[in-house]
Amino acid sequence: MFGLMVRFTCKDEAAAAGFDDLVARTGAQIRTNEPETVIYAVHRVDGRPLERVFYELYRDEDAFAAHEAQDYVRAFLAEREQYLSSVEVDFLDLVSGKGVDVEH
Repeated sequence: MFGLMVRFTCKDEAAAAGFDDLVARTGAQIRTNEPETVIYAVHRVDGRPLERVFYELYRDEDAFAAHEAQDYVRAFLAEREQYLSSVEVDFLDLVSGKGVDVEH
């Protein structure tokens, strides 16, 4: 398994609404077209209305590379910049989990 967590901070409330729309459109494509994307979850952060946290889990690094190569993901990466003031990315090494097979 290959995973990452990304924290996005939007510029303002209007930017957050635009970002949420972009996320919804992109997420629909991911759900339809990426069987090797195991989890792609987007969360609002309680008490911080401009923050969003993504948790992404892929079958392996090749699945992540395939995700990143999709036209709709590349469009998301380009379009998101207009809405954001910061992006923090942590790559994760899955140790244990429910609903996923952990291979080491």
